[in-house]
Amino acid sequence: MKILIADDHALFREGICHVLDDLAQPLTVLEAADCQQAIQYAMQHPDLDLVLLDLCMPGEDGFTALEFFASRFPATPVVILSASDQRSDMQRALDLGAMGFIPKDTSGSVMLGALNLVLSGGVYIPPSMIKNEHPPMHGDGYKNEAGLTPRQLEVLALLVEGGANKEIARRLNLAEATVKMHVTAILKSLDVNNRIRAARAVEQAGITLPDMSDS
Repeated sequence: MKILIADDHALFREGICHVLDDLAQPLTVLEAADCQQAIQYAMQHPDLDLVLLDLCMPGEDGFTALEFFASRFPATPVVILSASDQRSDMQRALDLGAMGFIPKDTSGSVMLGALNLVLSGGVYIPPSMIKNEHPPMHGDGYKNEAGLTPRQLEVLALLVEGGANKEIARRLNLAEATVKMHVTAILKSLDVNNRIRAARAVEQAGITLPDMSDS
């Protein structure tokens, strides 16, 4: 397995390498100290199995590098490792195609589990992303009754219409993997295990969904 770590702090990269020792063997780890170096390594090693990317590094920000990886190497999963606790940063990274967002203060065991999830095709969402940290919203015409983000309510509205992940991704201009992540979070929030039950839960709870006719 070949993994690229992009972070400008050498000590943090060293710590991640110790965690990765328990992930897979044999293991090759490439270390980049900035986005430009990360992109150069990716061009030199198109067979990367995983990219771990910090958002705040010298030069271009991590979002720029994330967009590069998503467009140039869409089959390579990218996981954000960041000190940011801003919900907007997590949402933006996932919208751009990241397969996970791991806060830097995450324990090694949790990080290892998150990376295994991503490598198996899943999407890792930190608990802070799933929790309803804000009061219900009124100003934009609909409420956050189910503890969902505005984006998740949009996905739910299209899901209720019968949209498949690929169609929802096209209409919302998101990566299909990001839609899968949102669907997983929605089902968990509604305490159901499939889309049909999600639609029923919306009806039974009287959840007001946004009008997606223009999407």
